[in-house]
Amino acid sequence: MSYLFGHWSFDPMLIGVLVVIVAHELGLSRLKRRSTPANTRRRRYRSLVFYGGLAVMVAAIVSPIDYWASDYFWVHMIEHVMLAISAPMLIVLGAPWIPLVFALPVTPRRRLVSWLVRSPGAHFLRVVGQALRNKWVALVGFNAVMVLWHLPGPFESAESNSAVHIWLMHGSFIVTGLLFWMSIFDSYPLRATATALWKVGAILVTNLTMTVLAMSMSILTTSSWYANYAHVPGVTFPPFDSQQIGAAILWVCGDIWALPALIVVFRQLMRNEGSISDALERMLGRSEPAPA
Repeated sequence: MSYLFGHWSFDPMLIGVLVVIVAHELGLSRLKRRSTPANTRRRRYRSLVFYGGLAVMVAAIVSPIDYWASDYFWVHMIEHVMLAISAPMLIVLGAPWIPLVFALPVTPRRRLVSWLVRSPGAHFLRVVGQALRNKWVALVGFNAVMVLWHLPGPFESAESNSAVHIWLMHGSFIVTGLLFWMSIFDSYPLRATATALWKVGAILVTNLTMTVLAMSMSILTTSSWYANYAHVPGVTFPPFDSQQIGAAILWVCGDIWALPALIVVFRQLMRNEGSISDALERMLGRSEPAPA
């Protein structure tokens, strides 16, 4: 039981998460005063999904998962899947953006939005935002980060330097994960503007990348890639066995998230097109969009 209840840690990130939750609830409260009951219920449902994403992120960083990840590669892989896939996906589906903006009082909120949208001084931020929202940047960035941080050199560099581990490795997982899922799912008021065919292709390509990476760490090698797991005091579990289990986790989790994501994309297309045949025609680019 000590594996579950021991070795919890405090991370300053918890303060940031708490501030975000308070701001989100404040924004929801302000929006409630000007919304219909149906919209209020919809926002509350999304907030629970958003908080679920924050909970997954917190669990990956402060729970025993983070502690045991230093001793066992397969635990480290669980942490990576939580930070790169599960938490970002839930945050995007939770669409916290408008409630967080409404956490600000009216005058500062209007000034901030006006500055971001119209001010020449914010032009650089708008350009960066447009670049990050590009579907190809999201797809390539997410897959590149997943592969890069599991190569022996970058992985061991992160393990030997806490700043690199926390800010670069974990940070890049979360950021590119958010961008990837925002290219797949709508996150109100942000729209995933890519075609359904592109979304299906992006999901399949990403799943294939994880599968190839998992195979490379397991059935295509005969030794452990990571020297830092070779001589961990008190750990007798073979590093290569741990690596194979970690590869299996990446492989299986890739299939677990890919199928539901494909189902969600296809259901969205069905709602817009009205029939299976129309949805398939639209996905393949053979018909015009259904009228609104």
